[in-house]
Amino acid sequence: MDRATDVLGHVNDIWWNVIIVVLVALGLFFTVRTRFVQLRLIPEMVRLIGEKPLDMPDGSQGISSLRAFCVSAASRVGTGNIAGVALAISIGGPGAVFWMWVLAVMGAATAFVESTLGQLYKIRDGDAYRGGPAYYMLHGLRRRWMGVLFAVIITVTYGLVFNAVQSNSIVDAVKNSFGGHGSAVGPIVGIVVAVLAGAVIFGGIHRISAVSQILVPLMAGSYVILGVAVIVLNIGEVPHMIWLIVQNAFGFREVVAGGFGAALMQGVRRGLFSNEAGMGSVPNAGSTAAVSHPAKQGLVQSLGVYFDTILICTTTAFIVLLSEPQYGTAAGASLTQKALSAQLGPWAVDYLTVVIFFLAGTSVIGNYYYGETNIGFLTSARWALPSFRVLVMLCVFAGALASVPFVWGLADLFMGLMALTNLVAIAPLSVYAFRLLDHYVVQRRQGREPTFERSEMPDIPGVQVWDDGEAARVGAG
Repeated sequence: MDRATDVLGHVNDIWWNVIIVVLVALGLFFTVRTRFVQLRLIPEMVRLIGEKPLDMPDGSQGISSLRAFCVSAASRVGTGNIAGVALAISIGGPGAVFWMWVLAVMGAATAFVESTLGQLYKIRDGDAYRGGPAYYMLHGLRRRWMGVLFAVIITVTYGLVFNAVQSNSIVDAVKNSFGGHGSAVGPIVGIVVAVLAGAVIFGGIHRISAVSQILVPLMAGSYVILGVAVIVLNIGEVPHMIWLIVQNAFGFREVVAGGFGAALMQGVRRGLFSNEAGMGSVPNAGSTAAVSHPAKQGLVQSLGVYFDTILICTTTAFIVLLSEPQYGTAAGASLTQKALSAQLGPWAVDYLTVVIFFLAGTSVIGNYYYGETNIGFLTSARWALPSFRVLVMLCVFAGALASVPFVWGLADLFMGLMALTNLVAIAPLSVYAFRLLDHYVVQRRQGREPTFERSEMPDIPGVQVWDDGEAARVGAG
């Protein structure tokens, strides 16, 4: 296992040089081309969270922006925010946090583009909608082979590899609650998480969104409140921590081997794992929302990047840095637990174990849904989806038994492949997202609730829904 982990590390170090260049270049381009949509329309993003959903053609109520947001947050808000941030700091030093912030601001523009495209090219799926990169590759680019490739990659990455990461982090947290002991913890946790996840994922998107809508705000909210309390108690240290982050980000003060390079690499990797902007995962959730204009979910999912990175990841970073951790050795959830315990007492270790259990658990079901959406793209065979659900449960169990560095290395490899495939697709299609943004802003300036019908832009190829009159149902539910 150590040999395999080393090989993965070397491959990822080379591979991610390419990913970083593409991520940053497109993030900057989208930011400039949308005139900083991720900053100037923040109030509009907040307004849209509470919007009522459209009614579906069969009269049933569609999935709201909030529910779609919570499905994507279920995948975003998990071990990446607690274990991933700690891992980034322990390997890349405090400077990794700065590059997570940079990636979040640029990535919010990328998130707008990909989620707007996901809405534009979604399809009807019974009493719901379904969409994502595979669908805009098929209908927008007219490249079915590319859609198939992406569908396979995301199904493996999220449904299998990332879910192994989630259960692995739960085990790391539970073991720390028991003082690092307990050889039976892995198998027991693996079985429990697999069974609980199975009970939800066999219920479909409505059960997934309902569970996510309750658990994600509850667990994330309690964690942020506790984190803010820690920061307030140490408010005098905040300027020093910010200066420490900036110093290390640019190599002015090196605390780990590699200095600037290590901070940049870890910040980008862990930032992308956490906020998922540009990976092509979030459009799968955003496409389920029944809204009156494609740009609405683009804006809502852009806000999700800030919620994830600027709020929750920064909270974790400050908690960890206050504990003055040792740098240069990989440490995940257990590092955050120890740091929180140092501030609030031993009870915080067990509290964080509970938070990680539920956040990682909702991530499992959010990750699963991304796989389900793409299984539906690949095949309509009746056996495919039940088989995939069983395979997800098996990978959750296997992840509970694997080593932390190996699981995260595998996640990095697949995450980079998935992101590059999606970015290559949204680059040429982004012109439609820009047009939709302008169309949306004009209506808001006129004091109207924005709507879109495909007859308004008949030159956009491959649009499957957005029939005339469909948007008039907004708020009917």
